[in-house]
Amino acid sequence: MFLFIFLRKIANKMIRRIIALSIKEFRQLSRDVRMLFVLFAFPIILLGIFGYAITFDVHHIKLVVYDQEKSEVSREFINSLTSSEYFDVVGFINDESQIKNILDEREAQCVIVFPQDMSRKLYSGEEAKVQILVDGINANSASIIINYMNSATNSFSQKFIKEVMAVNGKNPYIPIDPQPVFWFNPELNSTNFLLPGLIAFILIITAVVSIALSIVREKERGTIEQINVSHISYIELLIGKTLPYTLISLIISTLVLIAGHILFGITVKGSFVLLFITTLIFLFAALNLGIFVSTISDSQQIAFQIATLVSMLPAVILSGFIFPIESMPVPVQVLTNITPAKFYVVILRDIILKGVGVEAFWQQVIYLLIFAFVFLALSTLIGRKTRAL
Repeated sequence: MFLFIFLRKIANKMIRRIIALSIKEFRQLSRDVRMLFVLFAFPIILLGIFGYAITFDVHHIKLVVYDQEKSEVSREFINSLTSSEYFDVVGFINDESQIKNILDEREAQCVIVFPQDMSRKLYSGEEAKVQILVDGINANSASIIINYMNSATNSFSQKFIKEVMAVNGKNPYIPIDPQPVFWFNPELNSTNFLLPGLIAFILIITAVVSIALSIVREKERGTIEQINVSHISYIELLIGKTLPYTLISLIISTLVLIAGHILFGITVKGSFVLLFITTLIFLFAALNLGIFVSTISDSQQIAFQIATLVSMLPAVILSGFIFPIESMPVPVQVLTNITPAKFYVVILRDIILKGVGVEAFWQQVIYLLIFAFVFLALSTLIGRKTRAL
């Protein structure tokens, strides 16, 4: 009984010290208007800029037509291209020599050339070759343009075959008619794919940078020495410092989700409880990474540079946010484990886009926890040896 009362008193004192330290952190943060702006306004601005600027979709492709036949068939083909938002005809040419200048001066991204005997070959059952010239400087855009053109050509060819067979009194049929169904992202909107990675990118930057600058600020002002000689233990200091930024990061993640829904129509298909728990685990990992940065930094300038380096670059390049990890060389795939954003991106896509349960991503949760405790142990070891905290 006495042992229980004694332990409860110790726990109460710990909680009071942690709360006092957290209140102190909130008060300091409330006086820093610039930091508040960075924490709350910057993520929303970043979401809007990245959400609209970063996209794999290519729309309104500038198309120039070199129609040597000028027949009804070629006109129907052109109309089939311009009926969608993918192609915009910006001009017609009458000489093959003009093609080079058009592509050189970037007047168009694509030039389509119809042969003189196109209609004759089609109606006689022969193969008509249509030449498609694409600006290949941007390999990604060029491959997308070719895919769009191939899809449009196949659709037009099937329609033409049906019309010809119907005119000849034959029942039109297609031997193999594929019926593709796209799960999770039916519109194939690249923003839906990129937004979860963008959320992870924003959260890891704000969490790592904010906690690192907060702790290093104590070193620069000399107040860390007062904390070291006080009754506050190392664990209490860590909890008291990270608790305010955990709450702030949760608020930021909520604002980002709301902004994503308003700006891009993104809705969470899975469990909000799972989303909250996994976000909390991710923030725990990110904040421990920020604490580690603070233990090896002696000034806010150095802390900011290191925090940006270990959070921003890996989150963009190595997390699968933009570039698929599966296509990377094996050594680089191993290197991707240096950022917790890699695991959180998988979790977000599973919850937000697929709406699946924890059985689909439990391994990612374990990896996040391992990452968090490894950096917590490193921070504790370095901090106690150097009294950095």
